[in-house]
This record gives sequence, structure tokens and C-alpha cells, in this order.
Amino acid sequence: MKIKEVRTFVVDCFRTNWVFVKIVTDEGLYGIGEGTLEYKEPTLVAAIHDLEYGLIGKDPLNTELLWHDNYRDAYWRGGPVFMSALAAVDQALWDLKGKYLNCPVWQLLGGKVRDKVPCYANGWFSRRGQAGSLEPEEFAACAEEEIANMHWKGLKWDPFGSAWRQLTLPELKRALRCVEKVKEVVGDKCDILIECHGRFDLPCALELSRQLEPYGVKWMEEPIIPDSLEAYAEFRRHSRVSVSGGERLYSLQQFRTAVAMGAFDYLQPDVSHAGGLTEVKKIAALADTQHLPICCHNPSGPVANAATLAFAASTPLYFYHETMSQDVTWRREICNEDVKIEDGFMYIGDRPGLGVDIDEKECLKHPFKATHLRHYVGTLTQIRPDDAVSYYKK
Repeated sequence: MKIKEVRTFVVDCFRTNWVFVKIVTDEGLYGIGEGTLEYKEPTLVAAIHDLEYGLIGKDPLNTELLWHDNYRDAYWRGGPVFMSALAAVDQALWDLKGKYLNCPVWQLLGGKVRDKVPCYANGWFSRRGQAGSLEPEEFAACAEEEIANMHWKGLKWDPFGSAWRQLTLPELKRALRCVEKVKEVVGDKCDILIECHGRFDLPCALELSRQLEPYGVKWMEEPIIPDSLEAYAEFRRHSRVSVSGGERLYSLQQFRTAVAMGAFDYLQPDVSHAGGLTEVKKIAALADTQHLPICCHNPSGPVANAATLAFAASTPLYFYHETMSQDVTWRREICNEDVKIEDGFMYIGDRPGLGVDIDEKECLKHPFKATHLRHYVGTLTQIRPDDAVSYYKK
């Protein structure tokens, strides 16, 4: 069996665009992967097709060899675009291998260590008919509804508006009021996780940490501008609130440096950016040497979620599963994913491969649509359309 063709599909999903890859063999068997990289989709597609030179005519079952050779032969190694392209291809190859052997990918990665994973919700503040909560009371109302209906184990959100580097005193008070209001309605029913989106300089992040401590925040995610791991290590030395990060790291070597420096309490590699399942399993082994939990960054599409679940199912130190609380209506049309959530847990499926397929014709009905970063223009919370729906069953 040899790889015959590499196809790509870019699908508008409002906040960004999903990027899928389909690797087809000369025997008709194929695998699906996802490398969704926010705001760089055309570049990512070109990078995926550039990898064809190292794929066509090769045995698709040799996942380790294909990963190694394509990484080695890139010459200019690393980078978010190349590693996301390699991640998408790697996922597709594992999916293909699972189908070929008629078993789930998690079985190939070591078998199950759990049947379900605890989920924290992202996007919960953008409920039907309300494209993004803005006021603290609105966040609180959404939080109360979500916990009552879904029993999420945690709620994550960014309460900082369009702030950059520093917070004015009114901005700080407004953000803290938002946290306070959400804490009032959820109490001890779930964890509170504060997303910072890599906004702040070190002194601002430390002051924010001190102010958030009384609310029992589980972690601050990416509190500092993400260019300096040294700054994160300094933050962790002084903060009494735990820090999470890693979604913008994309290689084993970068995570090795982060772990050695003591930059994070919780590691958040993305299976669609950090080289795919082949690389993230190695990152997990590295994290295990320091007893650091992994909570994968997982805000993307159905194939990325399936790949992350396969990793979570087979990885003892996996701790928390990021889950988008709702999505565009056509997510149900472009794929056949079968996601079950009950009492705040997502269940591991038993389908061969990654357990999800895409419908090419439906994908083509939602072509690429250019979107832009919302973090600093006042539309941060508007990440779902008004008609967004759940994509899972309860």
C-alpha cells in the first residue's frame, strides 16, 4: 500500500477556518487529519502540499519514519505553519493506520487508561441569541445556565476586553467584578480558569495574580506576552496562582526548554500544532519526568478533537479536556463525529482510526472566509454566531 494523493479542505467556521487533510492510498484507504491554525490557513494549505514530496509513493503505516524524514528534510525546522502541516499529516496517517488495522488510534498509542475525560468549557459565554457576553452580569447568567445544563468541571474565559500589556484601574476592577459574579453563581461546582491570551507584561501579570488569588482560580492561562519563557518562569516563581501555557509551543525541543525552566504548572500542547500525535506523545513523556499534567489546547474542529481524545485516552497524565460549548450549525453536516458528554465528561469512542470522517461535498459548501484576530478590537467574545448549536449528544 502506497500513498497516492494528498487533499486539503478549508472550511469556514466563523471564528476562523478549519483546515483538514485527506491522505489517500492506491488501495482506496484514506485517513483524515486537521491542522487548523488560526488566521494562516492559505499558508498552511501550501505547507501541507509541500509535504507531498515526502509522502507520495511511501508506505503510510510507517508513521514514525514519515514524521522523522519530513521533519529532517524541511531544513528550516519548526515554525507554527510547518509543524501544523506536519501535525495534520501525522493525524491522517494514524487515522489511516487505525482503519487498516480495524482498531481505534488510542489502542495503537498504548490502549485506554480511562473511558472518559473531564471537560472544561470554552465559548460558553457565547450562547444562542447572544453573540458574546460583554458585561459581568451577562457572563454570570451564561455561567449559571451552562453549569446547570452541562455540569462542566471548569469554565474558562478572558474577562480583559481589549487590554494590551497593562490594565488601567477601571479595566482591572471590571475584570475582577466579572470573575466575582461568575464565582458567585458557580460557587464550588466547577473550577474557574482565567484566559489571558498572552496579553500582559510581567508586573501587570503578577499584580493580576495577586488580585485573582482570593477567587480560588485554578490557573491563569498565558498571562504574559508569549515571547519569553524566562518571563513565565519568573512569574511562576512569584505567583500563588498556577500558570498554564504551551499552545504556542510546537516542538519537543521548545517544551523541553519550558519544562527545564519551570515555566508552567500545566502544559497545553495542541495536537494540531505541535507535530501531531507522534510528537505530543513524546512531549507527554517529557512532562511525566517532572510530574506536570497535560491539558491539551483544543478549540478547533472535529478531527482535532478526535485526535486529542485518542491522546487523552492513552496518556495517564492527561488532566483536563478543553471543549467548545457550541459551534456553527454546519459542523454537524461536514462530519460524522459522535461526541457524547455526560456530567461534564466526554466519553472515548471505539470507532476504528480517529473515529471521524468529513463529507467533502459539504465542506465545499463553506469555503474559506478571511477572519482577523479579535483580541484587541473589542469583539473578543464574539466567537460564535447567534445560531450556534451544540455538536454533541447528552
